[in-house]
Amino acid sequence: MLTHNVKLILTDSAYCNSPEILDTVVSVAANVEARFETETQVCAPYTAVFTNTSIGGQTFEWNFGDPASGGDNTSTQVNPTHYYANPGTYTIRLVANDPNTCNKTDDFEFTITVTDRPTANFSYTPVAPVENTPNVFMNLSSANSVSFKWLFGDGDSLITNSRANIQHQYNSTNKFIVLLIAYNSVGCPDTARQEVTTLVTPALDVPNAFTPNSNDVNSVVKVRGFGIAKMRFIIWNRWGQKVFESSNFNFGWDGKVKGVVQPMDVYAYTLDVEFFDGTKTTRKGDITLIR
Repeated sequence: MLTHNVKLILTDSAYCNSPEILDTVVSVAANVEARFETETQVCAPYTAVFTNTSIGGQTFEWNFGDPASGGDNTSTQVNPTHYYANPGTYTIRLVANDPNTCNKTDDFEFTITVTDRPTANFSYTPVAPVENTPNVFMNLSSANSVSFKWLFGDGDSLITNSRANIQHQYNSTNKFIVLLIAYNSVGCPDTARQEVTTLVTPALDVPNAFTPNSNDVNSVVKVRGFGIAKMRFIIWNRWGQKVFESSNFNFGWDGKVKGVVQPMDVYAYTLDVEFFDGTKTTRKGDITLIR
């Protein structure tokens, strides 16, 4: 409420009491304005929190647009909550009352959408571990799941919008907890969890030839094997110059040095490997670059 001091001065020389002065205070009441804030897209079941941002207002009347909730569908709290058990579109109405304002009362409506939560689910093969065999994971999540995050339990993960089968090769014998997190269109998650048992026997191989720029599996030479925990792979040309080095068995040599494919020739390599069980091995050999 705003107040203003008003002064009226009446001047008339025909009167002995001139000038006459009248002071008074004028109060101007603002209009009450109903407002509130809450999330607009959520997933059932959901407890909505309503933040009352009304201007003015001494009492409040809420209707949560959810008659199935019975007596809980209304409230007179300033900042209420309401539990939405089922998916649907709900229109919330707030009436703000203030007898000290010009308009006395105001109302505000707001619509929220409560969607179904997704259901994450998956299966995998082989269930019984098979030596040095990758696992294939099948996404069986509900139809309203639109994006996915795989956590394989060994530090590797994958974020995808695809439901295609996922192949994953574990690098040690162990039990791993695999998580699939499924998200619906408004980002609500659900998580499926399964334990996967693996059987890995240390093994090692290095191809003896490769063909750069062939655009197939033979275009890159890299260490192949199972159970590799650490490695150092170095390739040398015939003049003893190092042309490639890697400590990651997923990263190989494409036959290039500084972007230029090297000559067709025989290259020497050295390889030091430590497996997940602590055993170590060293190899030396030749690789033929074919063009």
